[in-house]
Amino acid sequence: MTTGTTGEVVIQTAGLSKSYGRTSALVDVDLEVHRGEVFGYLGPNGAGKTTTLRLLLGLLRPTRGQARVLGLDSWRQAPAIHARVGYVPGDPALYDKLTGRALTRYLGSLRGCYDGDGSLRGCYDGAHVAALAQRLDLDLDRPAGTLSKGNRQKLILVLAMMHRPELLLLDEPTSGLDPLVQVEFLAMMREHVAEGGSVLLSSHVLDEVQRVADRVGIIRAGRLVAIERLETLRARSLHRLRAHLADGVSLSEFAEVPDLHDLRLRDGVLTCSAPQSSLDALVKRLAAHEVLDLACEEAGLEETFLTYYGAPTEAGASYAGQAEDA
Repeated sequence: MTTGTTGEVVIQTAGLSKSYGRTSALVDVDLEVHRGEVFGYLGPNGAGKTTTLRLLLGLLRPTRGQARVLGLDSWRQAPAIHARVGYVPGDPALYDKLTGRALTRYLGSLRGCYDGDGSLRGCYDGAHVAALAQRLDLDLDRPAGTLSKGNRQKLILVLAMMHRPELLLLDEPTSGLDPLVQVEFLAMMREHVAEGGSVLLSSHVLDEVQRVADRVGIIRAGRLVAIERLETLRARSLHRLRAHLADGVSLSEFAEVPDLHDLRLRDGVLTCSAPQSSLDALVKRLAAHEVLDLACEEAGLEETFLTYYGAPTEAGASYAGQAEDA
């Protein structure tokens, strides 16, 4: 599968798989992430996103296959990888009695950083930590156990970025953050990439990924089912539309609107799911009638996955021009 990206490969997996007994958490994942890009790793909860990140960090041993991060073997050379990677776990744990400042100093002393001559040392840059905390509006002098969910997440982000990592592996990083802090954090991701870093951003929130990613990998039931440019995924993102019409309408009028799903008409109310690329044509067809009410919202990411990337028996059929008036 070609990616359209030619930069240095910072993450590469080949047949990467993880099983727990008879349960397959990840199956034959082939993935490349390149320097200077934000790669969105999208999938519903339980799809295998967290398992992938743990395998990349050497926190889990693959059942079969291989993963390399920054040219290093993820299982055999995990400590060297940890020195160059920032990680935000999906289920972070902190020493609750320590303040944020104490945590950054303690973990900074444990974490290795490479000097220009290749030697490993502890690293802590108080001014840089303070700048990160200020941007995220985080008080570093409060004990971690007293922080709200959002402020604990801010602290996790500071801990992941404080050593200026080459690569960020982020598992649902904006969980609990208020919208203004989310905007600031995504700006920080863009700056990180502009300076030559890379990001693998795991999320089930399409809007979050749309604002920052260059490419997206779509994982479902442990399998990487597609790698898309962001604009391709955005065009396929489903929207649920509901229109209450005053005059008579026939479903056959919408036969030429592409890619409509679950088209229904009952008591003058027309409902359907449509990708973004079909919305303009759909609205123009509706404009031929008197519209009493109109609602349109983006469908959940899992619904989009089932429609475009799920098995045919799960995705359901496209009903454009086929459904009958009720």
